[in-house]
Parts: sequence; structure tokens; C-alpha cells
Amino acid sequence: MVSLDSSAALISSSEVPVFPAPVLDRLDRAEIWCREHGQRLTETRRQVLGLILSDVKPSGAYDLLAKLRATHANAAPPTVYRALDFLLETGLIHRIERLSAFVGCTHAIDCGHGCDHAQWGVHRAQFLICRGCGKARELEQDSVAVVLLEAARAVGFQPESATIEIEGLCVVCQRKDKAADSDQA
Repeated sequence: MVSLDSSAALISSSEVPVFPAPVLDRLDRAEIWCREHGQRLTETRRQVLGLILSDVKPSGAYDLLAKLRATHANAAPPTVYRALDFLLETGLIHRIERLSAFVGCTHAIDCGHGCDHAQWGVHRAQFLICRGCGKARELEQDSVAVVLLEAARAVGFQPESATIEIEGLCVVCQRKDKAADSDQA
């Protein structure tokens, strides 16, 4: 039996979730990336990453645990937290502090444009978080990161990573607000 969960990932009754093709492609690339960097993407880590990548919104740890239990009934919070710790440490996901949730990194695996991660820390990113629909979009604006990290170093602070979270409304939610305003007028 196969059912569709809320993250649009197909979950089979076997022990392994079946993800949509684009997610499977990212998982395969993440596995290769891990191997090339001396890391191991275990099956549990792969499944947690797949659940995160399958969701259009940032995923909370307990939401991930509930989804993981669809295929691993005995999964416990430490299982998810260990997988999340690994995925964060390797840069495959980001934690959105504002939401206490996680999103897949759109940059780490595909970085081919010469980012100097060693100079500026493990990774830096900016997120646009829509307060309407709850979606988060990652930006990778090196110019923003360079200014902030240079300012930190100028006062003797040694930065290790930098994440900026910007809250507002996405284009779709702005249109919905405008449509609702004109309906009320």
C-alpha cells in the first residue's frame, strides 16, 4: 500500500520512503558529496534529508519524527536529532531559527562558483521567510556575507557561519493580500 503524506513524498509500506524524482536526484548527489568529503549519508540521514527536501515549507524536528515513524515505528527524537546534527554540520541543511525548523541547502552540493567556504566559515546564507504561507527561500548573496563577516573580524570576532533571516511576504501572498483588499473595497 502506498499513501501520500503532507510533504508530497510517497511513503510505501516497506521500510524505505519513496520520494519524487527531483528529491531522489538531490539525495543521490548528497550521497556522492558526502562520500567525496569523507562523510557517510546513512539510510536514516538520507530519509530525514529526503523528508526535508520534499516539504515546501521548513520542517520542525517533531514533524520529521512523525513522518519518519511512517516507515520506522520505533524512531525516537534522538534518531532525528542525530540526523539533523549531521546534516547541519555537513551543510546539507539549514536551521531557520525564527521557525525552529529546517530546510534543505540549495547551495552546498551545487557550489561550483568558487565560494571560499574556508575563508568565511562553513556556510552563509540569507533566507526570505514568508509570514503568509510559511515558505522560506534561500539566497546566496556573497556581497552581504562579506560585509557582515569583515565587520565582525574588524572588531576581533572570528565568525564561523552567518545566517540572516528576513521576514515578509512572498509575491504570491502579496497578490493574495491585494486581491483580498480589492474584494473588501
